[in-house]
Amino acid sequence: MQKQRIYLDNGASTQLDRQVLQVMLPFWTETYGNSSSHHSFGRQAEQALEEARTTVAKLLGAAASEEIVFTGCGSESDNLAVRGAMWAARAHGKGNHLITSCIEHSAVGQTAVSLHTHHGFDLTILPVDHSGQVRPADLEAAIRPDTVLVSIMAANNEIGTLQPIDELGAIAHAYGALFHTDAVQAVAVQRWQLAQQPIDLLSVAPHKFYGPKGMGMLYVRQGVELQPELTGGSHENGLRAGTVNVPFAVGAAKALELAMADLPETVAHYQRLRDRLIEGVLTAVPDNAILTGHPTHRLPHNASFAFRHLSGNDLLMHLDMAGIAASSGSACKSGDPKPSAVLEALGLGREWTKGGLRLTVGRHNTMDEIEQVVATLPRLVAKLQKIHVMFA
Repeated sequence: MQKQRIYLDNGASTQLDRQVLQVMLPFWTETYGNSSSHHSFGRQAEQALEEARTTVAKLLGAAASEEIVFTGCGSESDNLAVRGAMWAARAHGKGNHLITSCIEHSAVGQTAVSLHTHHGFDLTILPVDHSGQVRPADLEAAIRPDTVLVSIMAANNEIGTLQPIDELGAIAHAYGALFHTDAVQAVAVQRWQLAQQPIDLLSVAPHKFYGPKGMGMLYVRQGVELQPELTGGSHENGLRAGTVNVPFAVGAAKALELAMADLPETVAHYQRLRDRLIEGVLTAVPDNAILTGHPTHRLPHNASFAFRHLSGNDLLMHLDMAGIAASSGSACKSGDPKPSAVLEALGLGREWTKGGLRLTVGRHNTMDEIEQVVATLPRLVAKLQKIHVMFA
């Protein structure tokens, strides 16, 4: 008899929705023209592409469809936003200073360090409090007349903490700086009105909300100048060279449409499962487990923990053997034996920082599955901590 598999790694990627697949299929076999071509095949593809762009713009509350740029992934969107804004400012002599936080996704964090180390941009990396939030006062103290860009993620991919991005964006704008947010984890679990919000650049990855992998989107407010990362063509208003992936753009728009249509029910479902995971794990492992991230201002589908004197990677392996798919943090860092930089940023000691676990629920998870995890996880934690004591 085949073991039941329980997937609790929806923060890494999600199952492609069948409705999304259906709208994508014709653009491989029927409407397959290059959207930049001037014949009828190309015009059909271009029409579908622009309809997708318009849909995304409306769902995000953007002022115009031209503010949506299709990219190859969320990380590319982050790179285009951060590098593009900084290089454009330098080209016009408008500033040299970048501000970000110590818990950003590496697509922002490593990009910022690269700009500082290899290209001479000034960089300020803000700390976070014990729950993983950036303090607005810290941003206000760090911002300077030559600050070009502030980049703070909407929600942390590892611990699920939501940032006060409207407040942070307002501070950036008050000092004349642009504000970018990596909203990859958060975009499909809340409403957006980008035309009214103090956000100039916003990164999206559809595979986090039942859309296709290999597609990203970047909101670029009208009037914001970026230098392209990929050159060689005038695609995407000159911001990204290369033939646009029409089927994936169509799928991304459909996925976001479905997410926004079902938002209240989906978020309520996520929260029920998440809260039961948190309550069950902390009750069963009272002395050797802590909830990481903000207790209430967190993603509705994210339950994240740290376990004392335990390797998160060992725990993942045992969970996988028990039929449970989880993560030790960002999917981009899974398998890394080093202590979690995010957990270190929260002020946790070394006895905790290798024992991170992220459980991210999805549409298809059930309460029965959550109960199985709550019953299984404490037993595995106890086993691994017993082994630790034996070899300590």
